[in-house]
Parts: sequence; C-alpha cells; structure tokens
Amino acid sequence: MKKLLGLVGIGAALTYFFHPSKGERRRAYAKNRVVGLVNQAKVSAEGSREHPDDVTLAHKVETELFRDDNVPKGQININAENGKVFLRGQVDKPELIEDLEKRTRSIHGVQDVENLLHTPGAEAPAA
Repeated sequence: MKKLLGLVGIGAALTYFFHPSKGERRRAYAKNRVVGLVNQAKVSAEGSREHPDDVTLAHKVETELFRDDNVPKGQININAENGKVFLRGQVDKPELIEDLEKRTRSIHGVQDVENLLHTPGAEAPAA
C-alpha cells in the first residue's frame, strides 16, 4: 500500500511539473524557490558568524569576564566601539590586568582591546 501511494505521489509530481502548458512555469518557479531558500540559509549562516553590534559585544564580554568570581564586577567598566573593546577601572592585581586583556581578545567579535585598567595607587592610563 505504501509503495502504491509513493508511486501515485511521484506520478502526480511528474504530471504537475511536466504539464504541457503550465509545466515550464511551474519548474521555473520551483527552481527559483529552492535557490532562494538555499541563499537565505547561506545568509543566515554567514550572519551568525559576523561581528555583533557594539552593545551586544560589550554584553558578551561582560558575560565572559564576569563569569569568574575573582573579577571585581563593580570596579570594571566595559564599552565597545566599532568592534574595539575598552576596559576601564581598577583591579587589585597587575596580573589580573593582563589576564583580562588576554581573555577579552579571545572572545569572538572582538577586533581590538584598549586596556585602561590600573591597580590601586597607580595612575589611570590615558586613552
């Protein structure tokens, strides 16, 4: 029974696409729809790999960096402009400054990092 239904379906599709007067238009329409769907899928996949906007990028960096309990959340300000991330604020250890910059650079979408972090008693770097 399933085989018969399959054969009937194939026959109906062939009749639909190879109809003497309307078949050519139907085939062209089906081809255009398939090509459009494939192109749309490509654009969608490429869009997910593109760089996020600045607000999204800043939130993404915050999420990644502040996930660690050793990072002082209230003392660091993170901004992004055209893919460049600015880290501003004060941290207790100099090695944390380097670690935060390194971790920020590894985040997808970050094109550059301007590290303006400093330790207590040290003068804040100028941009």
